Amino acid sequence: MDEEMDQKLEWLEAQKIEISVDLFSAAKQQLQFLAAVDRNRCLYDGPALERAIYRYNAYWLPFLSKYTESSSICEGPLVPPLDCEWVWHCHRLNPVRYKTDCEELYGRVLDNSGVLSSVNGTCKSQTETLWKRFYPMEPYDLDLDKAISETEEKTTTYDLVSAIKRQCPFYYQISRPHVDNDVFLQEAVARYKAFLYLIKRNRERSVKLFCVPTYDIDLIWHTHQLHALSYCKDMTKMIGKVLEHDDTDSDRSKGKKLDTGFSGTTAMWEETFGVRYWKAGAMNRGNTPKAVTTSPYGFLGKKLTGKEDVIVIQSPEVQVIEVILEIVGVKNLPDAYKGKVFVVFSKTQPDSLFNAERKLTILSESCGEKQVAMFRCEPTGELRFQLMSSKSRTLGFAFLSLSEFLFPVTTTLSVEKWLELATPARRGKDPVSLRVAVSFTPPTPSPTVLHMVQARPSLKDSCFFPLVGKARVAKMFTRVVDETETEVMSLQMRNANDAAPKSDARQVVGAKGSGESYVLAEYDGSYWSLLDSKWSLKQITERDGSLFEIMGERTVKVYSGRKLEYEPKHCVKMRSEQGFFMTAIEFSKEHPYGKAVGLLDLKSGSFEANERWMVLPGIVSAFILSDLLKKEGSLAAAKETVKGNEIKEETDQVKLEEETMMNVDVSTPADVAAEKINGGAKCYSKELNASSGCGVKSVNMVEEEEGGHCGGCGGCGSGCSGGGGRCGGNGMKKSSGCGGGSCGGGSCGNCSGGCGNMIKSNANEDVPVPSPPEAPNNTVTA
Repeated sequence: MDEEMDQKLEWLEAQKIEISVDLFSAAKQQLQFLAAVDRNRCLYDGPALERAIYRYNAYWLPFLSKYTESSSICEGPLVPPLDCEWVWHCHRLNPVRYKTDCEELYGRVLDNSGVLSSVNGTCKSQTETLWKRFYPMEPYDLDLDKAISETEEKTTTYDLVSAIKRQCPFYYQISRPHVDNDVFLQEAVARYKAFLYLIKRNRERSVKLFCVPTYDIDLIWHTHQLHALSYCKDMTKMIGKVLEHDDTDSDRSKGKKLDTGFSGTTAMWEETFGVRYWKAGAMNRGNTPKAVTTSPYGFLGKKLTGKEDVIVIQSPEVQVIEVILEIVGVKNLPDAYKGKVFVVFSKTQPDSLFNAERKLTILSESCGEKQVAMFRCEPTGELRFQLMSSKSRTLGFAFLSLSEFLFPVTTTLSVEKWLELATPARRGKDPVSLRVAVSFTPPTPSPTVLHMVQARPSLKDSCFFPLVGKARVAKMFTRVVDETETEVMSLQMRNANDAAPKSDARQVVGAKGSGESYVLAEYDGSYWSLLDSKWSLKQITERDGSLFEIMGERTVKVYSGRKLEYEPKHCVKMRSEQGFFMTAIEFSKEHPYGKAVGLLDLKSGSFEANERWMVLPGIVSAFILSDLLKKEGSLAAAKETVKGNEIKEETDQVKLEEETMMNVDVSTPADVAAEKINGGAKCYSKELNASSGCGVKSVNMVEEEEGGHCGGCGGCGSGCSGGGGRCGGNGMKKSSGCGGGSCGGGSCGNCSGGCGNMIKSNANEDVPVPSPPEAPNNTVTA
C-alpha cells in the first residue's frame, strides 16, 4: 500500500507542472487545421509544397515579423494563408531549430500571439488587405501559376521539405472520431504532463532514457510546440532548456533508439505512476492507407428528387468501443496456486463484436510475461474475469461494469483497480483479488453489417448465398439479415415485364415481413435507377481504377479490392482474397480524396456500411453488383484494367512490409479494425527476464482472421538513448530496476506473416505471429 500511495503522489506531483497554454482548446484547433491540410494534399509534396515553402520564407515570416514589431499596422489578428500556415506548423515542430532560425533571421522568436488559424480566422479580409499592400504582386492564396523568383529576404537552411514529409503521416494516426472527445483530450493533457515529469525526473537523477510518447501524448506535445514562446519559457523553467523534438531519426531496428525508447518509457511510466502506459485509441494504427486517387474530387453528388423511401431497413444504431485490457496482479492467492493461474475473460452480455472467452496471463504470476488483450465490443454489460488454475479449476469470478464509465463519458476512459473475487469456497483469511487495468475509447457508431442469404424452406436449411460462380434459382428471394440473423428485408431480381421479358429491362424487388413488395431499382439498358430515382448505379471504367459509380445526394465510387480503411496491411490471406471484395468510397468537399463508406464481400455475401445513409442504397447496389459479377465475362474487361496494377501494388506493399515492419516492438499494439470473428480479441505478450535487465525471451500474439495489427510506438521521443540491455516489453516487475537507467533497450519479436489463429476458451497452444505495422519515424533528443 505504501508503494501504491507513493505512485499516486508521483502522479499528483506531475499534474503540478505549469504550462502557459490552454492545451485542450489548442489541440481541438490543431485537429481542425490538420484535417483542412489533408483536404489539400497537394501541400504534401511536389510543386505546391515548393511554392508554399517559398511563400513562407519570402512573405509570411517577414509579414509576421513586421506585425509583431508594430501591432499598429493591423488592428485585428493575422490570419496566415493555409499553405504558409502548414509550413509554419512543421517548422515549429522542431522547436530548437525554429528558435535558432528566428533569432538568426529576425532577432527574436516569432510567436503565434495575435495570429488566428486559417481554418477559423474571422478577420481574414483584414489580413488580405494588408498582404496586398505589402505584396501587391503576390496573391494572398496559393497560386501555382506564379513563378518562384529570387528574394532578398533571408531564408532558413532547414530542410523543410523533408520535415513536412515526415509530418504528413501524423494526421492519419489521430484522425479518428474519439480523439476529439473532451474526456479523451483532457486525459491526454494529464498524460502529457506526466510524460514531461518523467523527463524532468530522469534529468534530475541523471537517468538516460529516450522517452517516446503514445499518440495522444504526442498530439498534445505538438500543440504545445506550436506556441513557440510559451513552449520555450515552459521548458526552460522546467528543465533549464528547450526540449528538442527532432523527428529525423527513422531507424526502427531492434535495439535502436526508437524501439528501445518506447519499451523503456513504458516500463518507467508503470513503475513510477503505477498505471498502464498503453491507452486505447492512442496506439500506432500502422501505415497510412494508399490513396485511391492523387487528384482530388471537389464536387458533390447531384441531388435527385423523389418520394420518401417506401421501404426502410430497421437496424438499431450500435455503439462500439475499443478496449485494451491487462491483468496486472493477484493478491491473497494460496501458495499452492502461485505461478499456476491465468484469467479467462468474457462479457456478461455477448454482442455481435465480442462473443467469446479469451485467456490472459497475469503479469505478477507469469515470471515477467506481459500479455495484453485488444478488442472491440459494444459498451454494454460487464467484463467478466474467471481466475483459473493450471488444471482448469475455477478459483473465483470478478466483474467490471462498462456502462459505469461510458454512459455518459464524463470522468475517465481508463481504470486500474483491485477486484475482489467471488470464490466457490473461501480459501483464506483475506479474499483473493485481481488487479485489472482497462482503457477504452469513447463510444462511436459501429458499422452496419448485413448478410445476403439464399431463401430456403426453413431457417434451419439457410446458408450464405454463394454469390460468385454459382447459379441461382430463378425468382428465388434473397433474405437480408443483420448480425443477429434477424431478417430486415428480402430482395429479388426479375425481368421488368414477365409477359415480354427483355434482358435489358430488369428490376430489383424488395419485400418486408408483411409480404408487400416494392420496386427498389430498375435498369433501363444503360444504368440502374435506385430507390425511386434518388440514386443511380452505373458501370464506369476510369483511370483511378473505379468500376462503378453510385450517384445521388452523394458521390460514391466502387473499386475492386479492399481500399483505404479496409486495406489489408498484414494478413496474407486477406491480400490473396482481394478479388472477392469491392470498396465503396465517397467523394465530397470534406473528403476530396475519398472516404471508405462500404465494403462488399462477394465470397460470403455481406455488405458493411460505415454510414447510416449508405445502408439502403448500399445493400441494393451490393445485390445488383453480386448478380452482375457472377455472370461470367460481364466485367472481365473492367476487372482486367485494374488487375495488373493491383498485383503490382500488393507485391510492392508486401515487400515494403517485410523490409520495414519486422523490427517493430510488438509491445506497442496499433489500433484495431472491426473484429467480428469469434469475439475479436487480440492478445499481445512478451516475457521479460528481470534478472538480466530487460532480456527478451519470447513473443506471442493472437489475432483474428482480419489480419495482424501490432503497432509501433507513438510519435516522438525525448531524452537520451542509453542504458544497457534490451527491453522488449511494456513494463516489467518493479524489482527489475528498469527505472534506474540500465534499461533503454528494446526488442521486436521478429514477427513472421500469417493471420494468426483465434484463441478458443482455455486454449494454451502457441499461435503464429503476424507482421506488425511500422513505427512512426519521429525521434527526439534532449
